Order: sequence, then structure tokens, then C-alpha cells
Amino acid sequence: MRHFAIVGSGPAGFYTAEALEKAYGDKARIDIIDRYPVPYGLIRFGVAPDHQSLKAVSKRYDKVAECAGVDFIGNVTVGRDVSVAELLDLYDAVILAIGAPHDRKLGLPGEDLPGVIGSAEFVGWYNGHPAFADLGPPLGGTHAAVVGNGSVALDCARILSKTRHEFEGSDIVGHALDALDHSAIHTITILGRRGPHQIAMTPKELGELGHLEAASPIVDAADFPPLQADDALEPGQRKSVTILRGFAATPPDPAKPKRMVFDFFAKPVRIEGEGRAERIVVERSELDETGAARGTGEFYEVPASLIVICIGYSSPRIDGVPYDERGGKFRNEQGRIAERLYAVGWARRGPTGTIGTNRPDGYEVADQIAAAMSAGSSQDLPGAEGLKRLLEGRGIMPTDYDDWRKIEETEVARARPGSPREKLVRVEHWLEALGR
Repeated sequence: MRHFAIVGSGPAGFYTAEALEKAYGDKARIDIIDRYPVPYGLIRFGVAPDHQSLKAVSKRYDKVAECAGVDFIGNVTVGRDVSVAELLDLYDAVILAIGAPHDRKLGLPGEDLPGVIGSAEFVGWYNGHPAFADLGPPLGGTHAAVVGNGSVALDCARILSKTRHEFEGSDIVGHALDALDHSAIHTITILGRRGPHQIAMTPKELGELGHLEAASPIVDAADFPPLQADDALEPGQRKSVTILRGFAATPPDPAKPKRMVFDFFAKPVRIEGEGRAERIVVERSELDETGAARGTGEFYEVPASLIVICIGYSSPRIDGVPYDERGGKFRNEQGRIAERLYAVGWARRGPTGTIGTNRPDGYEVADQIAAAMSAGSSQDLPGAEGLKRLLEGRGIMPTDYDDWRKIEETEVARARPGSPREKLVRVEHWLEALGR
């Protein structure tokens, strides 16, 4: 019997478990280990609460978790409760699927001022991440800035722009919904160092902005290259740019009190304020011959008492695992870090790609493992039994599949009207739901 440990229970972890289960069948035991008592990682804490269709992929992961050879071991932090070296003593192979939960920094003066927060924190706050339940982003000012031109930046700006009514049917947590409902913010500026042709936003996400109840998207027509330049774009990007051109040609709706302003060719230089963020100083930029943004020497200020930084993420370091500082991921070759140690998803590639990108990634690593290890272990390793004995000796009480289902039942029982569930947003609340 082979024993495999997958560290991380997000999309990359579950796709890898699915692939290993298909490759080995009843000849392997696969344990999905997570630091939280419940699984699903990015699906639970990263996907916007008003995009419920994207969260439906968790039903596929449910089927994986229900396989006889797959187990969930939650409430265990690898690197703190147990080391990677110890896991390798217990399992035939260890696969790191921990994602990239840490925000990248701008590295600008004033970035540490109150009111400046990373997108992982802000997204975690409105999604019920236990680490950010008490974040309390400042929503009392009238202006906010979102730095970045990717899908996460657009999510953050959209969430700040929506009315309470527009969150019906979402699973946004109650504390965030109430705070946003009383927000004074009426102008959200999205800052991007480059132009409309360089955005990383999908047509579907952009199209939603034209139907917001209380906010109008504003784009400066002068930021676009000539229309014929759109012909060189790939179809999806061309459609996104077409939507932006439509926003530029449409005056803001005077009946809508909020404005979502796309400020392209805007390079943040520093953040200023007396004891808290009050403005972000920006340099007007242009594209050089390589397509990179360079400053023009023209500076201006954008008022903002809340600044959300959305410029990417990095994986946390783990003792004994080689790390790529520049890429914010583990050093690996096609997923292989070292003998019997692998990485998948963002921990392997860096924070790029969609949820679906993790499927071929996980299957590729599973194929490598299957090629290196035939069914039937010659080492007779203890796997989960050995891990649980080790954790018990350290006073750590892991959760399992039945525990997580009990937590889910508790969440559903606390459901608010108009919401699929009221999330338990702290680890201690999850454990209380288990009677611990």
C-alpha cells in the first residue's frame, strides 16, 4: 500500500488527489492535510462571494473526498505542527499544494500606514477567512483606491461598489455585509501602471460593471490606442477591451451615486497621510519599446482613505524546502522539488492561471509519481496512522471528513435569509461546532 500526503486542500490539492486516486485505486491511501479544520482553500476564501457559480466546482472535490482511499486531516499546520522531513518519514511522497496566500508588497514609502491593506486580507475579510475576521477596513472615507489591473483588483472594486440588495444569493459573511452597507465610499479608483491592452480581467467580470445598481464605470477614451490596434489582441482580451471602450463612450449615470474609475498609465510612487492613509501619489506612465511602464515625470494625487494592494501573491516558506524568492514559489523542475517531494498549483507555478489550470498541473505531478512508484509499497510506511500518533503526542487534535461535514451542517443551520450559509469565521468557532 502506498501512502501519499498532499499539503493543502484547495483546487490544486484536490485535483492531485483525484489523479492519484485514479492512478492507484485501492493500492494507495491519500491524505489531504490542511491548517484549517475545513477544506477547499481558494474556493472557500478566495472566490468572490457574488460568484457562486465558480464555487460550484467544490462539488467535484466532494466526490474526491468521498473516495475510500482519500482522507482529510485538518487543523494541522505543516512546518509548525509537523515538518516536511517528518512527513517524508511517514509517506511515500509529499505534495505541497499550499497555494500563495501572502500578499506581495509595493515596496513604497507609506505602505505601512493604517488603511493600506493587501488583497488577501481584504478578500479574506469579506469571505470569512478566520485570520481576517477582525480586519475592519476603513470604510468611513469617501474615496478608495485599488492598485492592480487583474481579476482580484476588479473583485475588490466591485465588492466596494455593490448595494446590500446585490449581495442576495451570495455567501458574503454578515460582518462584511453590514460594514459595506454602511460604507461612505462613493469613488473607487483602479490604478494600473499600463494601459487597457495589458489588463488581466475577463469579459464576464468587466461586463458585470455595466449592470451595477449604484455605480457607473468610468474610462478615459484617451487611454486607448487606435481602434485597429485591437485586432492584434487574442479574442478574449479583445472582447474585454471592447467592453472598456463601451464604458468610455457612455456617460456616467447621474442616478447612480458611486463611480468606479479606471485610471490607466498610473504608477504609484508613495502613500501619504497624517497617521493614516489619505492619498496615493501617482506618476503618469507610458509604455517603452518592450511594453513595460516607465514614468513620464508627471505626478498627481489620488485621494484614498482605503487602499487595497492587488499586485500578486507568494507562497509561504517552509523549513527545509528550497524557495524561489523572485517567483514567490518553491524551487522545482516540472513539479519535482526533491526525492519524493513535489509541488503543484501556485506553490509550483507562482500565482498564475485559473482554478481549472490546476487540474492538468496536478495530473502531471501524479503521473510523475506513478511512473516513479509502482503500486505496493516496499517501505511499509505508516502514513496517516503514524501522523496521527505523532500529532497526538504533541497535543494536536486534527479534524477529519466527518468533523468537516458537521461544521458545514452547523453553518447551514445558521444561514441568513438570502444567503446559502452563515460562515463560522474563526477556528475556535469551527472547533466549538465539534464540541471541542
